[in-house]
This record gives sequence, structure tokens and C-alpha cells, in this order.
Amino acid sequence: MNATGDDLDIMLATAADWLAAGHRVAIATVVETWGSAPRRRGSHAIIRDDGRFAGSVSGGCVEGDVIVAAQELLATGGARRLDYGVADETAWAVGLACGGRISVLVQTIDADHFPPELIARIRDARARGKTVAVATGLDDGRSVEGEGRDGDFVARYAPPLRLMIVGAVHIARALVPMARMIGYAPLLVDPRGSFAASFGVEGIVPDERWPDEAMAEWRPDAASAVVTLTHDPKIDDPALAAAMESPAFYIAALGSRRTHAARLERLAAKGFGEEALARIAGPAGLDIGAADPPEIALSILAQATARLRGRE
Repeated sequence: MNATGDDLDIMLATAADWLAAGHRVAIATVVETWGSAPRRRGSHAIIRDDGRFAGSVSGGCVEGDVIVAAQELLATGGARRLDYGVADETAWAVGLACGGRISVLVQTIDADHFPPELIARIRDARARGKTVAVATGLDDGRSVEGEGRDGDFVARYAPPLRLMIVGAVHIARALVPMARMIGYAPLLVDPRGSFAASFGVEGIVPDERWPDEAMAEWRPDAASAVVTLTHDPKIDDPALAAAMESPAFYIAALGSRRTHAARLERLAAKGFGEEALARIAGPAGLDIGAADPPEIALSILAQATARLRGRE
């Protein structure tokens, strides 16, 4: 089960800061869901002794009850499983009257339950592009690094999502903020100085190297996506070639079917086989009839999400 959260890196850093400041902190994790539960398994929230919290286990539905339970638990230390569902008499009170059930495990962050060292290991592994597994016993509320025993809840903390966008064009202006909204860290690459200088999206400084050079330093991993938007083979082809030699989960190129067919011929001539070429989504994006840059950006991110979740 991949662990998820509202910007996991920030949440884990916040937990570490709270602990360093002397606060007692608990971590809440969605360990089971049924029906129309609002958050996926692996979603986290952290709660400190004064009631401040970060993250979410229900999109707001049961947070209040989880916070109270966590504060009670922090007084003594330990772990507690909380079950919420539409059939419960508390369903209306906690906000699940629309249907669905969730189970949330609350643990105090301490040596006996969720060791603080695990936070450091998770953050370090993600920063290095690695995945780390944490197994939690649902019977005793103890978490350890590794795959665990039968019956344990296992969360796998994958590297953060990243997106390389090749081409500082109009579609990129819509794609960057949309990508950020759903959790990607975007990198924009365009060796054409005038395009890079004219981009003008807050917080983004285009990388003006050739994309294969930028990618050699960026080092795409299994949580990385690469999208080319320039229509210029001199720029797009080297980026796609470098991406195909990486474990990037999504590779896409903008352009018509005719343009894409010619692109595949060029890349095949460079020695790439059918299996590698099939990794390139072209034309980029789901066919939703997109008619302008924001809609095209939406279709690209929808297709990337389908690839990420194994639904395409």
C-alpha cells in the first residue's frame, strides 16, 4: 500500500520539527476503507498535544474525532484503532452519513510505537529516489521498517512525484500549476532562450540546458514523468530517448498521430525497440476532445494519473 498525504514531505518535516520543539506527537493512518471512503488507505495526519494537526485521514469528515482521540492517547502513549461507518450511531456526527467506512490507526510517535527514527529514514529514502516499507502490527500498534508479518499493515513510501516538462509553451503555463496542485514537483526545460525568458510562471525558473543534459542530473525514477511539448525533434527526441532509458512511469509527447508516427520512426532508427517505444504516449493525453491549453494540460495529467494508478 503506497502511503499518501497532503504533501508528505512537508508533513513529515513538520512532525520532526514538533518533536524537536518538545511536543508529543501522534500519527494517524487510514488502514482500511470500504465503499465511498473519502481518503485512500495509507493517508496520514499528524496531531500534536495542543491539538494542532497537519494532513488528513478523511478530507475533513472525521478529523475532529481523530484529533480528540489522539490527544487522549498522547497523555499516556500507545495505539488505538478507530472505526467509522455509515451504520454507526456516530456516522452523522463524524460526517460519514453519505456512505462508506474507514478505519484509522492512531499511534504515538515514540520508541515503542512509531519510532521517530522512522521519520528520518522515510524522508532520507524519498530524497534519494528510493522506496521504503514500514510494517505496522494492527494488534500491538508497533511500526518497524520492512515488509512485516502476515496481518500487518504495510505502507510503502515511494519517492515524491516529479514532472519534467520540455518546452516553455502555452500548455506548460497551464500544466505547471495543475501539476503542483496534484502533488508533482515540476521542472521546466527549454534550451531556446527567448521561450525560457518569456515563460513567466511564478516559482519556476526554466532550465535552459538541452533536455538530455538536464535529465542526466535530474535522474528520473519510478515516480517521475516526462512530457515533451515543443514539436521540435531536435529538442523532443533527445528528451524522449533519455526518458526511455530511465524507469519513468509516464513518458508523453505532444503532436498529431502523423507527427508521432514519424517520431517513432526516428527513435527506432536510433535503436529503440517496440517495447521501449510503446512507453511513449503519443499524442500526449487522454482523448477528451481537449480544445485549448488548460484542457490539454488536464488530459495529460489525467493520463499520467491513469498510468500511475495502473488504470490505463
